[in-house]
Amino acid sequence: MTTFRPNTRSHRFMRNVSGYDRWLTFSVLALLAFGTVLVYAATKNWFATQHLDPQYYLKRHIINIVIGLVLAYGTTLIDYRLLRAYTPIVWGLGVLGLMAVLVPGVGSTVNGAKAWIALPGGFQIQPAELAKISIILGISMLLAERNGVGADPTDKDVLRALSISAVPILLIMLQPDLGTTLIISAAIVIMVAVSGAPTRWVAGLLLLALLGGFVAVKAGVVSQYQIKRLQSFVDPNADPQQSGYQLRQARITIGSGGVLGRGLFEGPQTNGRFVPEQQTDFIFTVAGEETGFLGSGLMLLLFGLFFWRAFLIAQRTNDLFGRLVCVGVIAWFAFQTFENIGMAMGLMPMTGVPLPFISYGGSSMFATLVGFGLLQNVHLRSR
Repeated sequence: MTTFRPNTRSHRFMRNVSGYDRWLTFSVLALLAFGTVLVYAATKNWFATQHLDPQYYLKRHIINIVIGLVLAYGTTLIDYRLLRAYTPIVWGLGVLGLMAVLVPGVGSTVNGAKAWIALPGGFQIQPAELAKISIILGISMLLAERNGVGADPTDKDVLRALSISAVPILLIMLQPDLGTTLIISAAIVIMVAVSGAPTRWVAGLLLLALLGGFVAVKAGVVSQYQIKRLQSFVDPNADPQQSGYQLRQARITIGSGGVLGRGLFEGPQTNGRFVPEQQTDFIFTVAGEETGFLGSGLMLLLFGLFFWRAFLIAQRTNDLFGRLVCVGVIAWFAFQTFENIGMAMGLMPMTGVPLPFISYGGSSMFATLVGFGLLQNVHLRSR
């Protein structure tokens, strides 16, 4: 009697997919679809009036999503517990990418930050986005080192974890990229707090962050462009032609949507491109104007569903390394989401960070979907 054996690759694929957290997957796919529509709405009419391809950003955004989903699936194939062995390599590649940006002739400057590397075909890569992954993995590995013998991280373990994160953070500050630095710093503090390390480290890190920000401004590490953005947060009239203008227009655009919105592709503020960089950092203004309070609320509910399922995954795993990886990803996404939406509404300083799963951008999309893959990886091995 002949025994049927399913194709190994297809069988492995179906087994992995069926083992995913379905609600987490649903929330991510829904956010990706939401973001695709918003990116198209932010660019379609303007490009058409300029006699350019109205689907230019749409096509590139879809390509970024497809590549990101492939990376996310690839991230789930290797058991995250085995991934610890490759963490030094991942960390090293992240540092090399950040160093390459600072090399003359390699890195390109956008909005005062030398944070991108140009690629063929008009694409760009931002190593700081991918460095978030390497920092989270590196800190998780060191803080979980003693978990096998049932011991909490010691002061020495925390110092080692902070030292390996200090190198990429310093390189990011040299670009300078204040938004990414704040996001990574927030993730580090929360990971240290969850790891079981002495409480004094959390208080010390918060104090160090405040002191470091003050010194960075005084030493000139923070660019004048970013200082003006911070000043506009305190006083929108401080820079009326640049950052202050952007903030006022963002508030007007969100407020004009009302409850139901103006309708997709019908927003006068969006179609007139009154908000600069609307498809990237200020994508939430498109949601506010064209989908209104209901559409924006739906987006926030989808983010809430994502964070709820991610917290459950972190809670269910008994492995400290896996829990810290999940907590690092959750802290990264949560702070970045709050910062992006907050700056569009004038509740947070403008720091130029994208909205996860929504904003246009290759590097940010790749990094966030790899983070999603890490969450699914932990879920698959913790069931």
